[in-house]
Amino acid sequence: MFKKLAVIPLGLLLLSCAEDPRPKPTGELRLEYPAPQYLSFSSPCNFEFEYSDLARVTPAKNPCWYYIEYPGMKAKLFLTYFPIKNDFDLHVRESEKMVYEHTVKASAIDTKSFAYPERRVFGNFYELKGPTASNIQFFVTDSTRHYVTANLYFNSRPRPDSLAPAVDYIKKDLLHLIETFEWK
Repeated sequence: MFKKLAVIPLGLLLLSCAEDPRPKPTGELRLEYPAPQYLSFSSPCNFEFEYSDLARVTPAKNPCWYYIEYPGMKAKLFLTYFPIKNDFDLHVRESEKMVYEHTVKASAIDTKSFAYPERRVFGNFYELKGPTASNIQFFVTDSTRHYVTANLYFNSRPRPDSLAPAVDYIKKDLLHLIETFEWK
C-alpha cells in the first residue's frame, strides 16, 4: 500500500515538469508614463519655458531659483538663475565643475551643445551615465546678461537600470524645456 501511495506524488511531479523544467526568470517592473501635456512657466527673473504637467514648479530659498519636481518619480530638478556681471566664464567653469565632479561614478558623460540664435539661447546639455548622484545637468545662457543652470536628482539610490525609464522621460521633458526657453 505504501509503495502505491509513493508512486502517485512521483507521477504528479513528473507530469508537472513536462513542459519546461527550467525555472522562470523573475519579472521586471515596466514603468510607463503618459504622454506629457506642457504648461507655461514665466519667471519674474526674465525667462520663460514650458514644462510637463507631471511636474510642478516651486520656488526655492533664493529668488530666481526653482525646483521642478516630479512627485510620481521622486525626482527634482534644481534650476538656478544668475545675472551675468562680467563673470560669464566663472559660471561656465562652475557648471562644468559640477558635471565633472561625477566622473568618479560616471561610466560616461554625453555632452550636447545647443544654440537657438534667433532667441539668444545657448548652452550645453550633459547626460551622466552610471550610478551618479545627478543624471542630467545643463546650462542655458544668452552669453551677455543671463545664466541658468539645472541639475536633476532622484530621491533614491543611484541604480541606473531602475531609474532608466524615469530618466528617459524627464530627459525628453528637459529637452522640450530648452527648446521652448526664451528670455524676456
